[in-house]
Amino acid sequence: MRILIPLVALAMSSAAAHVAQATRGPVPIFDGRSFNGWEGNRAIFRIEGGAIVGGSLRDKMAQNEFLCTTASYSDFELRLKVKLLGGSSANAGVQFRTRRIPNNHEVIGYQADIGQDYWGSLYDESRRKKTLKAPEHAVLKGLVRTGDWNDYVVRAEGPRIRLWLNGVQTVDYTEQDRSIDASGVIAVQIHAGPPSEAWYKDISLLDLSHH
Repeated sequence: MRILIPLVALAMSSAAAHVAQATRGPVPIFDGRSFNGWEGNRAIFRIEGGAIVGGSLRDKMAQNEFLCTTASYSDFELRLKVKLLGGSSANAGVQFRTRRIPNNHEVIGYQADIGQDYWGSLYDESRRKKTLKAPEHAVLKGLVRTGDWNDYVVRAEGPRIRLWLNGVQTVDYTEQDRSIDASGVIAVQIHAGPPSEAWYKDISLLDLSHH
């Protein structure tokens, strides 16, 4: 019995650890109250109503601005709610596998696009400077909740990137260029242009790198 008990206990402990890992869910990366774990221009970004708010409905945006996580991520599923205010020309985005460009306001990396006809698209910020994959117009028709909260999901696994907007998959893209960074920070953007605000809340991340 002295041998069996530790073995049984070890088996139960191993099973419990496996269940705990299998049931581990997304972890908030924004606490809704502070900029803990985030860095950026505090003159442009504020916290209001449990959300990160970039921009202003009073003043024009002179340049793109980004609020970035201090941590880097590689394989993950990112979930958040986004709202864009300021009319038809407003634009924003959610950066991932991204890094800041030294001594510059810009960043370089992938972006889940927000605004105009770009909702649900995958854009390459400051690198290839183009839309890598976009949904058909028929997919977007009636999908965006203008002036209200929209659910965005970004899933990055190895070279494969998928986006969902309000429960509808808009992008399934596989990166062919193996020199492209497969890890980096996550950031929220307010785009240069007319007075506008981008709101972000309920930001959580499921780490897939250990699954």
